[in-house]
Amino acid sequence: MMKKKIMVIDDEPDQILTIKLILEDMSDKYEVIGANSGMQCLQLLKNNQIPDIIFLDIMMPEMNGWELARLLRKNIEWRKIPIIFLTATEDETSKITGKIIGEAFIEKPFDVPSLMKKIDEILSKK
Repeated sequence: MMKKKIMVIDDEPDQILTIKLILEDMSDKYEVIGANSGMQCLQLLKNNQIPDIIFLDIMMPEMNGWELARLLRKNIEWRKIPIIFLTATEDETSKITGKIIGEAFIEKPFDVPSLMKKIDEILSKK
């Protein structure tokens, strides 16, 4: 069985590593690719590293998660990649916007079983 690729975009390397360890240790179904910025994400996508799901932090320097999501949605090859906003941002506007632009909005710290359930839900629709 082909592993599902999950790209985690977060400016905190510990967050990427944590998600990688959780997902790859809990299941042999996932391969986690990390990017520490929006620019690195775009470079990986241009190099044909196309994930099945993107976990996207909102608060990042240079290019925030909203800006990156807008660029992804404008690109014909990338617009269908499901986005889960995984962020410490707690305001209601962000929550609503995240659910409109993406498939889900999950606050940090996150609950692992809920995260796994959301991944399975999204992948079952593909």
